[in-house]
Amino acid sequence: MSSDNYAGRLSKYPNKGVCGLPELTESKRSLENKISKMISLIKSSKHVVILTGAGVSTEAGIPDFRGPNGIWTIENKGKKKVGGKRKRTKSSSSSSFEVTGAAQAKVKEKEVKSSPKPSASFETARPTFTHRAITKLASDDIDIVKYVITQNVDGLHMRSGLPRSKHCFLHGCIFTEKCEICSKEYFRKYDIGGVSFRKTGRQCTATKREIGKASSCTDTCGGDLRDTILDWEDELPQEDWECAQDECAKSDLVLALGTSLRIEPAGSLPTLGKKFVIVNKQVTPYDTQAALIVRAPVDNVLRRVMEVLIGEEWESQI
Repeated sequence: MSSDNYAGRLSKYPNKGVCGLPELTESKRSLENKISKMISLIKSSKHVVILTGAGVSTEAGIPDFRGPNGIWTIENKGKKKVGGKRKRTKSSSSSSFEVTGAAQAKVKEKEVKSSPKPSASFETARPTFTHRAITKLASDDIDIVKYVITQNVDGLHMRSGLPRSKHCFLHGCIFTEKCEICSKEYFRKYDIGGVSFRKTGRQCTATKREIGKASSCTDTCGGDLRDTILDWEDELPQEDWECAQDECAKSDLVLALGTSLRIEPAGSLPTLGKKFVIVNKQVTPYDTQAALIVRAPVDNVLRRVMEVLIGEEWESQI
């Protein structure tokens, strides 16, 4: 299943945030300076938390949602063609911005060059450099990143080997189904289907001893499994949401990678930390509060970060 098919599962919802803003790119010198500052911030921090969005998965062939060629951007363009002129909403005007001079020329150049990439299905998509790098940074031997929060449903953090105990997916995962009785999760190799916690037709096979109930090993829970994908009006999973807030609150640095920070309440999570860095090619509602903003593809930034923090040969060791 592709991400546009996933989007099609969701109920109709008009307030999807500002879509189609231009993508900005740092000059080479600016990028080098900002990555150096980012590395210094990471080195001086003791509790680093990462929040990821759709921008970390685009290199895997999974389209984002609000970029120039994002799923909802294209959807909105189609509606405008059909419906003619529309009034400017308060949300769109409050998030607008101006780009002038050299920056304007750079934006126009980026808009011309930007074109849709071939879409990969969730099943065939593989973790990007960023996913692998995050897993390495969160590993027990490196232990730089203490926790990871993702808004993505693609399961690529799990596929990269990041333990479930070290990350949460706030909007669900298309490969994960969960027992309605004991809460045991099952990560599958296939899309389990459904949205808004529907029954999947499968039952929990965890033993009662495994889930902490006194019984023989042969007795199983047997609870119905449900999908974990949130629809627009669904509340965030309580345990994951509380954990995400707690980790950000005790962090001295949050790295917001590939996210426009436009869907709440997840978008405001970085503000709970002492400092936060944004790596995203589009402006966000929290730019003015960030300690540092890097306008570049996340993979490009993480490559340099890993070279300095871990060394160039780290991937050959995993």
